[in-house]
Amino acid sequence: MKGEMEMMEDVVIVGAGIAGLATAVALKRVGVRALVLERSQGIRATGAALTLFPNAWLALDALGVSHKLTRSYDPLFKGSVTNINTGDVQQVLFSEQGIRAVHRKALLEALAEELPTDSIRFSSKLAAIESQEQGGGASIAVVHLEDGTTIKSKVLIGCDGVHSVVARWLGLAEPVHSGRSAVRSLAVFPQGHGFKHEVQQFVDQQGKRAAFVPLNDREFYWFLTCKGENMTGEPEQIQREVLEKYAENFPSIYLDVVRQADLSTISWAPLMFRYPWRIIFGNLNKGNITVAGDAMHPMTPELGQGGGSSLEDAVVLGRHIGNSIIKNGGQFVEGDMAKAIDDYVKERRWRAALLVTGSYLSGWIQHGGAKWWERFVKG
Repeated sequence: MKGEMEMMEDVVIVGAGIAGLATAVALKRVGVRALVLERSQGIRATGAALTLFPNAWLALDALGVSHKLTRSYDPLFKGSVTNINTGDVQQVLFSEQGIRAVHRKALLEALAEELPTDSIRFSSKLAAIESQEQGGGASIAVVHLEDGTTIKSKVLIGCDGVHSVVARWLGLAEPVHSGRSAVRSLAVFPQGHGFKHEVQQFVDQQGKRAAFVPLNDREFYWFLTCKGENMTGEPEQIQREVLEKYAENFPSIYLDVVRQADLSTISWAPLMFRYPWRIIFGNLNKGNITVAGDAMHPMTPELGQGGGSSLEDAVVLGRHIGNSIIKNGGQFVEGDMAKAIDDYVKERRWRAALLVTGSYLSGWIQHGGAKWWERFVKG
């Protein structure tokens, strides 16, 4: 146990994932330093890669980091969806700007490079959160860490993921299991894969959906989602189960990609989401404390908007906090900052709820869920 220490910060962000780092970058661009607390020992890249649509790139433009990634990742303009039961193939065309698949680690590093080296405090595990009244109706957030450190902050932003401690403190209901799970990984072809630069998806009538998406000439991002399955064990075992059980009837082109998996990147996770009415009517903020990214709106992956919506949150939050500080001559005014946070929540609440709803319904349609509504309306 380290000795007790007390610190004072303008803004504390919990979580150094996409939302947390992007929010810190957005605040830096309006002249605000944020301290990012991350429970792990370094930048985490679980999930291997993600697909970013044009809205995400607009957000990355606003954050000043898109140029770092566009030179490494070419846009994808089309793809296909193959029904493995019927053999039918449907062509899919993306927007004029296309979409890009990027390594999650590359995105996180591009964001982290924009921040001063002392902005991220690793191995920082939250023990408790409290709000202290300061008189005149103002309050500050107080974060207690497991190592005995106490950090007081004028603004606290929870970007700590699906099982957010900050969201729980705000009283937001826990996310729920969608009834589906996903395996994700990278596949590496050292000599080059030789495939077209296109997305290839595969679906079957048992509710499974799989795809591989090229990242470059040598690597793919691949995934498989299925109903209610729980794939546990070592990476080799997960890969074997995909090949021999879950995707055994899938085309050899997909199985070849799975066989080339970089086992250090393979992960299994249940697909979680927060009921949209909990986002619309729930407490997404209290005073100077709020949430962003998966801590606010965990969603299933069918629309590919988990990362994009987190980047949008960061830009909007940075704009509202920045405007408050500019209006007050460069000062944090607690009452006005609470209004800025409230305005951010009002701007994001409905969009987040619609994305969660659209992702969930799209998933159940794609997975052939005739009774999708039963799980959706429970709770």
